[in-house]
Amino acid sequence: MARRSARRRPSSSAPLTLPAELPLGPVPITTGTAEVVRDPDFPQRVTLHVNGVPSSSLDLADPGFLDFEYMQQMAAFVALLPPGPLRVLHLGAAGSAFARHVEHERPGSRQLGVDLDPRLLELVREWFALPRSPLLRLRADDAGRALASAHDASYDVVVRDVFAGDRTPEHLVGTGFAAEAHRVLRPGGVLLVNCADRPPLTTARREVASLAAAFGPDAAAQGRLAAVAEPAILKGRRYGNLVLAAVREVPEDEQDAQQPDLRDPRLGRALRTLAVPATLLAGEDATAFAGTAAPLPTATP
Repeated sequence: MARRSARRRPSSSAPLTLPAELPLGPVPITTGTAEVVRDPDFPQRVTLHVNGVPSSSLDLADPGFLDFEYMQQMAAFVALLPPGPLRVLHLGAAGSAFARHVEHERPGSRQLGVDLDPRLLELVREWFALPRSPLLRLRADDAGRALASAHDASYDVVVRDVFAGDRTPEHLVGTGFAAEAHRVLRPGGVLLVNCADRPPLTTARREVASLAAAFGPDAAAQGRLAAVAEPAILKGRRYGNLVLAAVREVPEDEQDAQQPDLRDPRLGRALRTLAVPATLLAGEDATAFAGTAAPLPTATP
């Protein structure tokens, strides 16, 4: 469900250590198979395939490395948040590449990764250098159920990266899902959504409309709603991943919380200067992207 960026060398000078126990070929898991495939050009880099689909890409010598383009785009949003450790909920854990990156950039962050497959979570703990609990807890659960069980205003970031085939399960899209994410975010916290779509991007437009409905009618005007993708995707030339973002509003009486502005020129510049440049649609551009699209309902799991 993701494309890779251009190849680049590791950012870390740490000695290379490769776990000897990495398997050769597919390994049975609860929901099918998992396979670790090494990069022929960079042996320390591996891609985790779940049921034949590339699900996570990691550099075992560089925890800050992000290979998938949509994850690089998500990282640009996280960089807007105030300095220091974060509380992050990852709906869709797989190999926890993004969680490794967050811990590398924000040491001391407390994160929860949720995945439906318990055996997969056991194996990625064995195979990859993941932060230990309580820094990174891994829970085998349905993502919707895990979100519903989270306390109000308990996370700085919620990441939705869940797929069944090439689609996100229906109980993890729409206004109901967005409202639950809004509930568990702290004021100033951000929801990041990996949305895969094809021309004419009907699903992505309806997802943006759903976020606007849940995060407030002024979300776009206040710079709290955005969509990001490569220009070719936005122009309807091919199937691909879009990152959608929504920020929970900070009440006027909460002086301590900071509200990121997704119209910030630094964000647009960071996205344009990625190895594969991406376009930011925020403010009026986000409103125009959604157009007259109707919000999506959230199905019962």
